[in-house]
Parts: sequence; C-alpha cells; structure tokens
Amino acid sequence: MSFKDLGLGADVLRAVEDAGYSEPTPIQAQAIPYVLMGRDILGGAQTGTGKTASFTLPMIDILAEGRAKARMPRSLILCPTRELAAQVAANFETYGKYHKLTKALLIGGVSFSDQETLIDRGADVLIATPGRLLDHFERGKVLLNDIKILVIDEADRMLDMGFIPDVVRIVELLPRIRQTLFFSATIPPEIRRLADRFLINPKEIYVSPPASAAVNVIQHISVVDAKSKRAALRALLSQETVRNALIFCNRKRDIGVLTRSLLRHEFDAAELHGDMHQEQRTRTLARFKSGDVKLLVASDVAARGLDILELSHVFNFDVPMNAEDYVHRIGRTGRAGRTGRAFTLATSDDRKFIDAIERLIGTTIPRLEIGGVTTDATDRTPSSVKETRQPRAKSRKATKKGNEDSSGDGKKASVSAEPKSRKSEKKVACDANDAERADKIRKPVLAFGDDVPAFFKQEIPLRAR
Repeated sequence: MSFKDLGLGADVLRAVEDAGYSEPTPIQAQAIPYVLMGRDILGGAQTGTGKTASFTLPMIDILAEGRAKARMPRSLILCPTRELAAQVAANFETYGKYHKLTKALLIGGVSFSDQETLIDRGADVLIATPGRLLDHFERGKVLLNDIKILVIDEADRMLDMGFIPDVVRIVELLPRIRQTLFFSATIPPEIRRLADRFLINPKEIYVSPPASAAVNVIQHISVVDAKSKRAALRALLSQETVRNALIFCNRKRDIGVLTRSLLRHEFDAAELHGDMHQEQRTRTLARFKSGDVKLLVASDVAARGLDILELSHVFNFDVPMNAEDYVHRIGRTGRAGRTGRAFTLATSDDRKFIDAIERLIGTTIPRLEIGGVTTDATDRTPSSVKETRQPRAKSRKATKKGNEDSSGDGKKASVSAEPKSRKSEKKVACDANDAERADKIRKPVLAFGDDVPAFFKQEIPLRAR
C-alpha cells in the first residue's frame, strides 16, 4: 500500500514524497482513511510508529478549505511536553508546505506577547500544552468555540504528568459537535474511561499489543553495583558503536552529575531536563539533532518529544519506576523500521521494577555481563546483610562493668566487702553539702556587691515563688 491509496490530496502527497516516504506505517494506513471520513479515533501504538503523521496528514487536507478568524483557531492539538508540541509543529511545516495553513505554538518558556500575535492573526492549527493554553484562555486571548478537530496526543503521558484535570477543563470549553482524535502509546483503564467520555462511536485502532516494546530494538540489562554504574556506562559506550544516544536518568540532579562525569572522561555529552530555559533546551536539541553533540543525558520529559530517525542507542542509567516509561524510552531508537539497541543499568534493589517491566512487555530481557565492572549480588538475603554489619559499640556502663569483672576475684571481694558504715558516711556528707547550698540560696541577694560602700548596699528579699 502507498500513500496514494489513502485518499490524501495531491499537495500532501507531494510533500510526503519530498520528505522521502513512500509507504505508510500500519497506524497511518489504518487511521488516515477514517480521519478523512470524520470519524473519532482511539489509536494505540508504540512510540516511533508514525502516530504524529497519522493525524497531521489528514488534518492538512481537511483544513485546506476555509480560514481561521482572529483568536478563534479551527483545530486544537494538546501535547504533554514542549518538545512533543514542537515536533508536531515541525510535522505541519514539513507536510503542509504546499498549503497556506497558519499555526500557533503555545508552550511555556516563550513570550506571551509573541504567542498572542500569532493567535490574533488567526490560527488554523493551534498546538499547545494544557497549562499554557489555559493561561491564554484566562487572559481572554483565545476563544475555543470554533474548534472543529481536537487531537489529544500521548494521553497516557498526560495522565502520568497530572494534566488530566486541565485536559478535562479544556474539552468542556469546546463545541460538543467536533471530531476527536485520541492517541496513546498505552491504554490503561484510566485512559479507557477518559476516551469513553470524550469520544463518540470511535474507530479503535491498535497496531501492537498495549505497552509492547518495539521488536526491532535489541534490549539488554546489566546488573551492577550502584557505585560502578558510571564505569559500566563508560564501558558500554566504549564497547558499542554509538552514533548518537539518549541516556535517561530518573532524577534531574543526577543528569548534571552524570553529564559532568562524561565530559571529564572526554565523552561528547550535553544535558536536557525540565528546569532548563526553553531557549536553552531548543538550542541543545538542535545541537543533538545536527550531530554536534553525540550523547544527550535527559529526563523522561524528553522521552515523548524527540523524533530522531537515526538514533542508534538508548541507555537507561536508572531503571524507570514506571514500567510504561521503559517502553517510551527505548522507543526513541529503532524507529521507521531501523534496528536500535537499548541497555539498562540496574542494581539488586531494582528487582521489583525489572519484574514489572518484563511482565508488561511479556518477555524476559537478556542479561549482559560488562567486563571490568563490579557485578551486584542479586541473591543477597537479609541474613547475609545482617552478618556484614559491624557490632555496636558498648556503652560506658557495660565497659566499666567489664573492666571490673576482668580485674580478678580479689578486687571483687574487696568491693563486695566494703563496710556499710562507709556508705552511710558518704550519704551524710552529701546531705550536709545539699543543706549548705540550700542555705546559701535562702540568703538575701545584695543589690550591688561587696566592693561598693556599705551605704549603697541594700538587701532585696526573694520573691515568693
């Protein structure tokens, strides 16, 4: 099957041919005809299967007729991250170059005034993250009552990032008569209930089992000691023929530490995470895509927004706590029919996360030994941990008692034979000292001290307590 068989217009087909594509992917072949028919779509497919083009191509044909009014966009595409929104906007530029469609990209980290200018001119396609769209709406800068097509992309990621309340609020602002395209890499029960709420008699399209890993990605897991993870990563980077690679960390603070470590060992690396300014993130992505940077250390914010066809490797420096994130991470490689390689570094503490991943994808990930790197003991038991603990330090009382016991029977006898009268004498002396101190306290306090003339002295009685 070719793109010509899907019912797309001549201008769109010419743009697709210019981009170097001749045959549609399975999700494109199944979704595009139904989108052109005006049906609601519930699509489930892995990352890297061409979901974005499956709705951008028919939308360009549908929106070719008509024109948007000021502040009233004709279509809306909601994305969970800035990078994914920018990727969708790039698709419209690539495939819509023979059309005169206008678009506006509303994402954080960019000036409001620049975005307002685009909206005021009229946008046929509005691509936005939920938070920034609501900001513009509350300012009265955008109206949503003329939306003809709504696209919710990466809905499961919206759920993970807590955007679903914002998405629900946005959908309630739209016309009830519209076409809704709902795409998600995985379809958990929460997403299914959301789809039932938003869609009307949708065409369900699944091109792969839910949350399955791409078959053309070769996967490996290496169980190493936690302190040896950086050395293990460097060993893998040296052993593999890495053209370019994404390295994922679970925590933002680890991204900078790992990036600096790689740079110290003369690896070409850069970092990408959500705390960076949008201009800096865009500049870093551009350098990575152009090949100026070979290794990109990133958080999961980049897992859904990068579309690099020739990405050779993905390295999970940390095992993702969410099993579905593993599918999205390794889905960055092996795209468009190419073969990719994915390596995960784990410790014995990550066993439950690895088990969850293997249950989700329905297969056991092969283990890989890395030469020269300390392997973590996966069979560690609580008893063995207990045996390796250092004995607790003895208390002073126990130490003193032990010294007395080790001094011999003669000393014990002398201690035990101490006359009772001596003990009573000590007690009497203590009582006398206490009485003397109490008597001093009861004496009146002098106002100025003994070193002043007597006529200045004045006794101050104690206050009753």
